Amino acid sequence: MAKNIEPSLRKIGDYLKLDEDFKFVVPAYQRAYSWEKDQCDKLFQDIDEFEATKTDPYFFGTIILNCKDILNCKEEEKDYKELVIIDGQQRTITFILLLKALLIRLNEVIAETPDEEKSADVKEALQDQRKEILKILYKAGNLELRNIQDHLKESKEIFLNESINEMYQDELRNILISVDFEEAEGKVEQIKYKQKDNKYTNYFKNFKFFYEKLKDNKYHNLVHLLKFAEKILKKTDIIEIRSWNVDQAISMFNSLNSKGMPLLDADIISATLYSNAEESDKGEFIEKWKKLKEIATDLEKPTNVNLDAILMYLMYIKRAEGGISDVTMPGLRRYYTESKDKLLEKPLKLVDDLLYLSEIWKKVQDYDSIKLLLKFNLNIKIYLTAYLSRFELDEIDEKLVEEFVVTILRLFTVLEVVDLSYSSSPFKVYLFKLIIDLTNKEVGIDEIKNNISKHINKSWERKEIIVDSIKDYSKNNLVFLNEYLFSKKHGKEFSLEGSFDIEHIMPKSGANQVSIRKDAGIKDKEEFDSYVDKLGNKILLETKINRSIGNDWFRTKISGSVKGKSGYQDSRFALASSIAKTYSNIATPTWSIKDIDNITEIIAERIADFIFDAE
Repeated sequence: MAKNIEPSLRKIGDYLKLDEDFKFVVPAYQRAYSWEKDQCDKLFQDIDEFEATKTDPYFFGTIILNCKDILNCKEEEKDYKELVIIDGQQRTITFILLLKALLIRLNEVIAETPDEEKSADVKEALQDQRKEILKILYKAGNLELRNIQDHLKESKEIFLNESINEMYQDELRNILISVDFEEAEGKVEQIKYKQKDNKYTNYFKNFKFFYEKLKDNKYHNLVHLLKFAEKILKKTDIIEIRSWNVDQAISMFNSLNSKGMPLLDADIISATLYSNAEESDKGEFIEKWKKLKEIATDLEKPTNVNLDAILMYLMYIKRAEGGISDVTMPGLRRYYTESKDKLLEKPLKLVDDLLYLSEIWKKVQDYDSIKLLLKFNLNIKIYLTAYLSRFELDEIDEKLVEEFVVTILRLFTVLEVVDLSYSSSPFKVYLFKLIIDLTNKEVGIDEIKNNISKHINKSWERKEIIVDSIKDYSKNNLVFLNEYLFSKKHGKEFSLEGSFDIEHIMPKSGANQVSIRKDAGIKDKEEFDSYVDKLGNKILLETKINRSIGNDWFRTKISGSVKGKSGYQDSRFALASSIAKTYSNIATPTWSIKDIDNITEIIAERIADFIFDAE
């Protein structure tokens, strides 16, 4: 008789602890490991700040495993049984990396802690946590760390990645078989032509992030480190769903990801507010909450501002108004229902506050400066909302908004380029202090601007940190900022209305790519990959033009016009139009790596001037 699905609520430590003859397997069709530092930062914060109780563990979602091959596996074919991860690959890998980083820190701390009576109990508890992690990562009992490599050579790995999309198949194993952080850094892949942390894969960057977080001063305290280890292994829950039919497992995955409607914090809070409302106020409350939800729904697609986000913005504002003594943020539900439950005692007042914040976003959502701001870290919206909350709605206009956007964007541009997370002290701790000024009507924009300038100049070195990082930058957010800065400097209109794309001046693909690369002075594909996404090779361009000429030669792009759908001339984007004007007077114009390097250097200085508020 065929098995049915088998759901179970499990601790993450129990989920990851496999029997001797089992392995997690990523199937061929899965995507590569793609979690980045921001997601790891959120996970770490959630675990670190979570205060678990017996009845309220930290829930980390659902994992779906296909176990069909366990039933059909023949001993002569494989020496292990497969738990094929249908949903949960990114989270599983990330937790393994976190446990490896924690294991190394435990080894370091245990070795450094003297055998004294006052620390004996905590040290013994840390050793117990170490043993638990060894059992998970290496299927080991009391295995000594120095024997891990020998143990892995006996084919006792816990994870096999068969994805055809994964370029770094051995990266996780190389980290796991390393005795310490330095050995891992020496074993992992280094991407050619990349600099600093960009030369590493997501595997190592995330592992490094966790390791460095666990080296923070807070975790020099043995009790804090012990509590963190216990939270991961014993206080973090997942729902593991095992299926013995591939189609069934994939169907569940699609259903959970397309139709699943988890209970939002807003649902809980609105129910409590309605319950607390006077009978005579319930009708008014329903109407206002309905209006709030309608506005939030309309905002969600263009701005990613939903009802939970508006609740979060109000939480930051209320904390700022009361003065902030602790930068640790409670969860929304806990803040409103426990920490500040008195807010829920005045349902109409609270919904009016939320409505006002939603009306602010409704008013500003179409401003070009807002569209620029939304390209950066999502947390930036907290500080804009806090600042605008000090004004009446009719006082808010595009000029006022843009002035603040360019002020706060300087700090978030630093966050975009440096190797630090939002939760690091140069950002989160500083911004928690800044938000008190943002909500205070007595503190003007000039004072806020000066405070940010002082903080940036004190915290970062322009050339070695900022300029060099911008020159190595390969994402797209700074392309928008560069267009904005260039437009403002030359008195051109900056607009993100309509349809547009990121245009690669030297194209990423196309029939003529080999010849175009040769003209550019590119030696091989690796060098091409290191240049094609540099800031100096990317501009904004109207979609209809980009789609028709995106793979053409440079001389074709600068000789044609937007009106004729054949080139950069007459583009509404200032940089595209300027490039066409500059190069069209050259008899045989080419776009080479020298051009890309020169333009990248100019852009790096331009953005650095903006960050450091240089005139």
